[in-house]
Amino acid sequence: MTITQQHINYERIAKAIAYIQHNFRHQPSLEELAAHVHISPFHFQRLFTEWAGTSPKKFLQYISVSYAKSLLENQKHTIFETVYETGLTSSSRLHDLFIQIEGMTPAEYKNGGQNLTIYYSFSFTPFGESLIASTEKGICYMAFVEDATQGFYDLQKKFPDATYIKKEIDIHCEVNGIFNRENANLPQLKLHLKGTPFQLKVWEALLKIPMGSLSTYGTIAKQINHEKASRAVGTAIGSNPIAYLIPCHRVIQSSGIFGGYMWNPTRKAAIIGWENAQLNPEQDETI
Repeated sequence: MTITQQHINYERIAKAIAYIQHNFRHQPSLEELAAHVHISPFHFQRLFTEWAGTSPKKFLQYISVSYAKSLLENQKHTIFETVYETGLTSSSRLHDLFIQIEGMTPAEYKNGGQNLTIYYSFSFTPFGESLIASTEKGICYMAFVEDATQGFYDLQKKFPDATYIKKEIDIHCEVNGIFNRENANLPQLKLHLKGTPFQLKVWEALLKIPMGSLSTYGTIAKQINHEKASRAVGTAIGSNPIAYLIPCHRVIQSSGIFGGYMWNPTRKAAIIGWENAQLNPEQDETI
C-alpha cells in the first residue's frame, strides 16, 4: 500500500471517528458509518478492521464517554499498578515504559538550541504524517503534521538557533517501529527535552500511564505532589513537545470527556481507540 493510499484511508477513518464521537449515543450502524465516508459497508468494515485491528462496533465502545468513565472508575489501583492488569507483560512491553528523559542544560534551554545539530525526518503513522527530530542525546520533538513546510516551521520555532539536517537516522526508525503491533522488542529510547523542571515532572508522569489506561489532570497533579495544580498540569500537558511518545492523549477530563488535543481532538480519540484495539482485538465482529 502506498503512502498516498494510507493517507486516504486514515482520512476516511478519521472522518468516521469524528462522526462516532458526535453520534455515539445512538450507536450508529455499520451502514450509517459507511455512508458517511461514501464507501460500501463491506469495504468500510474491512478497511476499519485493517486499520484498528478490531471491529467498528468494539471501537465505538472504546471511544464512548461511558467507556472512558468506566475505565477511570474501575481503576482501583494506581496508574502505576495497572501495568500488569492491562496486559503489559514481557511479550507486549511498551516503548513508553523504557523511555528516559534528559533535560537540556540551562544554556541549551536559554539559547534556543544554539550549537545543537538537529536531524529531522517525516514518516507516515497510523494517525497521519509525523515529523520526528532528534539531537545526539535523543528525540527532542515529534508532531503530527498536516503540511510538511508548516511542520518544519513549527519545529524551528522551538529551537530557532539550531542547525538542521533533513535525514532519517536510526532513532527515527526506532520510533516508527512503535506503531508496528508485531514489534515486541523495542529498544530503549531517550528524550532530550527543553522544559521547566515542573514541565519535565509532568511529562515523566505521563510516561507512566500504560497503554490502554486513561488518567485525569487531577490524578497527574496528585502523582507529582502538586494536588492543587491541576490547571498548571493541564498547561504543561498542552506544552508537550513529543506527540505519542509522551502520551498526553491518555489524559482526559474526570467526566470522561476526552477534551482537547494539540494535534486535533479527533486524532486523540483515534489513538485512544487504536491503543485499546491493540490490547483487545476482535476482528470478526460486525457493528
